[in-house]
Amino acid sequence: MKLVCGLGNPGAQYARTRHNAGFMVVEAFGGSLSASFGERWQARTARVSFRGEEVLLVLPLTFMNLSGNAVAAAATFFRVEPIDVLVVHDEIDLPLGRIQMKPGGGDGGHKGIRSITEVLGTADFPRIRVGVGRPGTQGPGGQISMVDHVLSPFSTDELEVFDAARERAVEGIEDWVIGGVPKAQNRVNRRSDPANRPVKPSCPGDESHPGPQDRKEVG
Repeated sequence: MKLVCGLGNPGAQYARTRHNAGFMVVEAFGGSLSASFGERWQARTARVSFRGEEVLLVLPLTFMNLSGNAVAAAATFFRVEPIDVLVVHDEIDLPLGRIQMKPGGGDGGHKGIRSITEVLGTADFPRIRVGVGRPGTQGPGGQISMVDHVLSPFSTDELEVFDAARERAVEGIEDWVIGGVPKAQNRVNRRSDPANRPVKPSCPGDESHPGPQDRKEVG
């Protein structure tokens, strides 16, 4: 059994935002296999089979800072080791359209990754980082905040770039399931950005992901 977790925030208001890139990728992977999601362990879950490998899909229904609770509960129940837990998440330090497969490492300020690391007791679990970029400027002298950036939906042009990246991320999941991190890295990490357009300039500031992932929202 392998476990694939997509990170995001629950609720219609967050459904198509940049911060829910992980949800969207795992949903696409599940959709390609006609996955039927139910609810368990404070998450939407589905069991699928890909090329003979059994895979559990997990989309936590907690907010970001509690994502680890759902992952740990599912992993414990099925006795899945951290090395067999793949987490797919948005990454502001990668430009929109860029995908990167990593075998583990720090959380980079991402509260969902931090939660999973704390609950599993290790950072040695693979992840697919889905680039959403940093915000550009908004009007003369204005700058979009990081919160507004990650919690806002993709523009029409951006969505075209993201859709292509999502397809490659799904391919990365497939490669990881059957061949592990090296196989997925060979496909995902060596590809160039799918959009032939300039990347918006980076903005200085906090490296962390702010917003509702920093708290458990109720009501």
